Amino acid sequence: MKKITILGSTGSIGTQTLDVIANDPERFQVVGLSAGSNTDLLIEQAIRFKPSIVCLSTKEAAEAVASSLPAGTRVTYGEQGLIELAEGTDADIVVTALVGSRGLPATLAAIEAGKTIGLANKETLVTAGHIVMERARKKGVPIIPIDSEHSAIFQCLNGEDRRSLNQLTLTASGGSFRDRTREQLKGVTVAEALNHPNWSMGAKITIDSATMANKGLEVIEAHWLFDVTYDQIHVLVHPESIIHSYVEFTDHSVIAQLGLPDMRVPIQYALTYPHRYPTPTGRLDLAAIGKLHFREMDFERYPCLRLAFECGKAGQSAPTVYNAANEVAVARFLAGEIEFLDIERTIEEVLSRHPVTVVDTLEAIADVDAWARQMAATV
Repeated sequence: MKKITILGSTGSIGTQTLDVIANDPERFQVVGLSAGSNTDLLIEQAIRFKPSIVCLSTKEAAEAVASSLPAGTRVTYGEQGLIELAEGTDADIVVTALVGSRGLPATLAAIEAGKTIGLANKETLVTAGHIVMERARKKGVPIIPIDSEHSAIFQCLNGEDRRSLNQLTLTASGGSFRDRTREQLKGVTVAEALNHPNWSMGAKITIDSATMANKGLEVIEAHWLFDVTYDQIHVLVHPESIIHSYVEFTDHSVIAQLGLPDMRVPIQYALTYPHRYPTPTGRLDLAAIGKLHFREMDFERYPCLRLAFECGKAGQSAPTVYNAANEVAVARFLAGEIEFLDIERTIEEVLSRHPVTVVDTLEAIADVDAWARQMAATV
């Protein structure tokens, strides 16, 4: 039986992880859960899965749920509580499903404690990939990707000589507005942007999918996860989201990972790696689908992806600024403060004001992150 802690249990990835666990209760045990403000759902999860510890975002939220938790479940709160949750249980795997860069300190704490990381928080590697991967190597801690694209690449590379890798291709659905021109993006609503045609995801990642910033974050994450140059990373629009990503080797052989767009498959693979077991998901029927379509990426149509490549190649503080500016811009769009096209404008404006600097400590990263957020809130 594997013991699991989930950071961000009430979000899209967190709830689907618990669905996987509930489907095979003899194989998994939940020992820790964390949530932000969704206290009602956290209470439901705690009653059902009986973790030894839960973490809320604030002291007030922790106090509000304490009396409703099962006997033996302890409650903590805040960043320190999240770190305690990540490192302090007997979990075998810590699933990092928090949204945004706030998952970084807890992920590092879990690595220091020797926990296997099921990584669904791409911002962790975007903002501090050089630090995270180095610490994981020193501790001998596996980092198993949960994002469908990175899980696909991870699976395609199993058993292969990494020196024979020529290029990896991340596929992109194109998001909510994949069939609209840039002119047609003017004045689009939040509700329209959140209407993803393929995937059921949280609000932030759904907006990121529409701007292609999500794919930009995935490009930077892939650079760190698979130790490849940015010239070896290709992005292709694939509207059906059946081929989740693929790898080309030096002999021009291509290995791809296919499946229906259901996050429970990569989640379960991360939890059971290197083994595979039945999942509560549908089977892929290519004959029924009939055709798969692909388009070359248009960097003029999706400038957020272009900016991500540029920041990745620049390195150092640039990806941190990109991520922070995007997080703030998306939040402002969701709040109705700016237009959809202002997201990319905000990111580019903040980047234009930032001289790339060395960030070799968490403190330096935090300083750059704070500066970028402050700037993105006002431009």
